[in-house]
Amino acid sequence: MEETLGAAAQGRGAASVRDLLAEAVRYAEDRHWEVSPGTWLIEQDGRARCSCGGRTCSAPGAHPAAPDWQGRASAAPGAVRRWWTDHPQASVLLPTGRTFDVLDVPETAGCLALARMERTGVQLGPVVAMPATGGRGRRLLFLVLPGVLPKLPELLRRLGWAPGRLDLVAHGDGDWIVAPPSRVGTYGFVQWARPPSEANRWLPEASELIDPLAYACGREAPPSAASPVAAS
Repeated sequence: MEETLGAAAQGRGAASVRDLLAEAVRYAEDRHWEVSPGTWLIEQDGRARCSCGGRTCSAPGAHPAAPDWQGRASAAPGAVRRWWTDHPQASVLLPTGRTFDVLDVPETAGCLALARMERTGVQLGPVVAMPATGGRGRRLLFLVLPGVLPKLPELLRRLGWAPGRLDLVAHGDGDWIVAPPSRVGTYGFVQWARPPSEANRWLPEASELIDPLAYACGREAPPSAASPVAAS
């Protein structure tokens, strides 16, 4: 599945910039997700640089364009349309901690967990395939009901994993994710591994996904971190 996701991202990348406005409006209109404009990539001297102007930007095209982005985020289609009419290349940011939170894992572990969840019939929400950016490898982002951020350490402890032992993190209040079809990093495009649909309009609780995700992350972890510890 990892190779399939990468090939799909390459194949759909060329049309992604043209679709930013339409997709941003669709998220607001169809899913009632709040949206905020992000930075974008600018070609300079044969290299893609972030529109923020920072030569050492750690997340090119993948962070908010303004410091007040949380207050500006809106699910009003008219406001979203105006933003992308003014800045058609802006990446699409979706604030977390509002209508959804996110469980974020390495792509290899995420693909393993997806296969296991499909076999066992676990309810899934949309899943984002994030290209490598900011020094991180490719990731899968699982959308879940809000409230997971403060609960994640305890959920992992119940499975025998100490906090920080797995490469499994949550995004909640005050954070964001970059949504498809934004272009980030060097030449990567954010894509849907599982796109939003009527079938996944109702998001799962994080507790329903944490077991297969933790198991998959444990299998992919370095040997020194791969064994669960006794829950205290």
